[in-house]
Amino acid sequence: MANDTHSADTETAHGAVDAAHGAAGHAEAASAGMPQLEFATFPNQIFWLMVTLVVIYLVLSRVALPRIAAVLAERQGTIANDLAQAEELKQKAVAAEEAYNQALADARTEAHRIVAETKAEIQADLDAEIAKADAEIAAKAAESEKAIAEIRASAVESVHEVAKSTAAEIVGSLGMSGDAKAIEAAVAERVKG
Repeated sequence: MANDTHSADTETAHGAVDAAHGAAGHAEAASAGMPQLEFATFPNQIFWLMVTLVVIYLVLSRVALPRIAAVLAERQGTIANDLAQAEELKQKAVAAEEAYNQALADARTEAHRIVAETKAEIQADLDAEIAKADAEIAAKAAESEKAIAEIRASAVESVHEVAKSTAAEIVGSLGMSGDAKAIEAAVAERVKG
């Protein structure tokens, strides 16, 4: 039992020592607070803050910002080139449209000229054919007039002959004797009007 008492006393002693150490650690931690707010370390913190800011400034000004500026300049150059190309292509498109409109106007003018020439040629051919037809009609009309004149002359002659023979027959049937010259003179006078 003595052993038991001794081990219990030892454990109690160890527990008291641990508690004392724990209380001392807590007292140190409570008295120390946050190391960043410790006034004794402010000059050291300010020094390292300045060193860090200078390093960041140097890294940014010597490495990062020139790269960013180069990328921005490249982008600006690309945009400017693209805008210049777009303007050039726009001018080419305008010139092509003007050329197209001019070609279209020239084609219309040429088409009107061709139509006018074709109409003139057709009118000339038509006039020539009309003149030819008029000449043929005039020739045929002259031939017809000649034929009609011949038919008229022969009809008049036939009428004279028929009238003479009819008058001679009428005079003979009336029992008179008629002189052929007197009958011819009477018929000629009657035919004249």
